[in-house]
Amino acid sequence: MTTVRIPAMVDPHTHLRDLDWAHKATFASETAAAVAGGYWAVFDMPNTPPTTTSRAALDLKLARMGETAVCDWGVYFGASQADNTAEYAHVAGTCGLKIFNNSTTGDLLIADQSQREQHYAAWDAARIIAVHAEDETVLDVLALVRQFRKRTHFLHISTAQEIAWLRAAKEEGLPITIGVCPHHLWLTQDDLPALGAFGIMKPGLKTARDRDALWDALQTGVVDVVESDHAPHTLAEKASERPPYGVPGLETTLPLLLTAVHEGRLALERVIDLVAHNPRRIWWLDAPPDTYARVDLDAEYVIDRARLHSACGWSPFEGLRVRGRVIETWIRGVQVYDGERVLAQPGFGRNLFA
Repeated sequence: MTTVRIPAMVDPHTHLRDLDWAHKATFASETAAAVAGGYWAVFDMPNTPPTTTSRAALDLKLARMGETAVCDWGVYFGASQADNTAEYAHVAGTCGLKIFNNSTTGDLLIADQSQREQHYAAWDAARIIAVHAEDETVLDVLALVRQFRKRTHFLHISTAQEIAWLRAAKEEGLPITIGVCPHHLWLTQDDLPALGAFGIMKPGLKTARDRDALWDALQTGVVDVVESDHAPHTLAEKASERPPYGVPGLETTLPLLLTAVHEGRLALERVIDLVAHNPRRIWWLDAPPDTYARVDLDAEYVIDRARLHSACGWSPFEGLRVRGRVIETWIRGVQVYDGERVLAQPGFGRNLFA
């Protein structure tokens, strides 16, 4: 058995559910999935109802996560269609602002460029802005970054064209970072007939050419973070006539990346940068001592829903053979996962931005 320690992994892009969507999953169940996936910390998006667009909604989420999360965490505040910029002075305790610039789950779409400009102008430059931007909207957001020079993280980039624009923006010196998701790295439109509703997410699966462009950007250092966009839905919801967008990913991200290491597609050091060093650098986080995942690089197995800790109980990668298993997760010197069981008690996790 060949083991390695990966220090203080962070996933800055998750939708943990709970609150009005507790039937899908809870902060307890999905942070359990996080530690089973090797993570120290996860950041939760604001579009689970009640949407995190007011101080009252933020306080509700902070309290629930504080009571139930088993890993460390952060939460985003959401830009609202109804101008909520006056709230920005009162949202301490968040990891950043999330702006949905293209259609997604919920009602937080900011489609008007002048509205986007208002949100950019009002947000505290000391904290990051994370954006959902697809296609030409990437250029609209880059114009705001150029205008305001505020740090912006582009989430779940999925096309060759988007990567080309963002690569040029980095060369220009704009303060941006880029995240991509495993489902856009391993799956394409060609997989949809087999996946059915399990392949429905936002942004959607793209072409093999787009996938290859993402891999090139991953290998050449253009991409900064591999993030899961973990978005659990129940099996019944996915089987419905109108299946919701989103797939889980907290427990499969690291095994997929380690499989790429075995295949010679990535260096192990690059994987550690993508899931640990870079997200901590981008969000200005210092890893606490004795916080790491211990991984068996030689373990070979098939992804099986029966072993998953996420409440949704499925994965778009089910049946895929991978190499690399998390056998221990430690946070602040406490073992929170032993390779089979989550050991941490609800409320063990801390808000990293309090």
